[in-house]
Amino acid sequence: MIEPLVLIPGLSCDARLYAPQWPALAPGRPILVAQHDRDESLGDIAERLLAVAPARFALCGLSMGGYAAFEVMRRAPERVTRLALLDTSAKPATPETNAPREQMIALAQKGAFDNVTTLLWQRLVAPARLSDEALRLDVRSMAEAVGAEGFVRQQRAIMGRPDSRPGLGAIRVPTLVLVGEEDLITPPSEAREIAAGIGAGARLITLPGCGHLATLEQPEAVTRALLAWLG
Repeated sequence: MIEPLVLIPGLSCDARLYAPQWPALAPGRPILVAQHDRDESLGDIAERLLAVAPARFALCGLSMGGYAAFEVMRRAPERVTRLALLDTSAKPATPETNAPREQMIALAQKGAFDNVTTLLWQRLVAPARLSDEALRLDVRSMAEAVGAEGFVRQQRAIMGRPDSRPGLGAIRVPTLVLVGEEDLITPPSEAREIAAGIGAGARLITLPGCGHLATLEQPEAVTRALLAWLG
């Protein structure tokens, strides 16, 4: 049996974040997309995932999905056969990184979630893609599906994330670390830190001309990388 795959989307994203990769990954392979907008802590997100996931599975997360993947690795490393960390960071939340998240929460709770999605778009993709209206509408549609309340819960979970760097050396499964060269949110330096911390078991890929949403911005390159990672 082909090993099952669990996908964790990023902030304000759903399964459509991985839609370009799905046709290549899905044939013969059980795929589960984690529910990550119902809980206010990464621990609860991880426990919800583990409760429904197969006994053993490959795990892939982008951005916030990476934060949740690290939590899964802390709680049940024996269940993960391989790990893919896309456009994410192992660093903890800090008062400095949480301040703008507090501001976005306040906007969302005041009924200005549209403003939040507009502000986020400016940092989500490479500058050359900011005028890509089809991509912008896809990102906006996912945000609307998550909704303001789900967004607030996700932000609170992110704001409580611990430092995952001390545990990087304990990751013993084949690991893909992928980042857009123009990622403004979790830049390549943070991907390099993850790969270096994991060591020989990690493969680092940097995609030129790509921002934070690598699966949508450079879909073919990400698909190739994931297929190679899955073997």
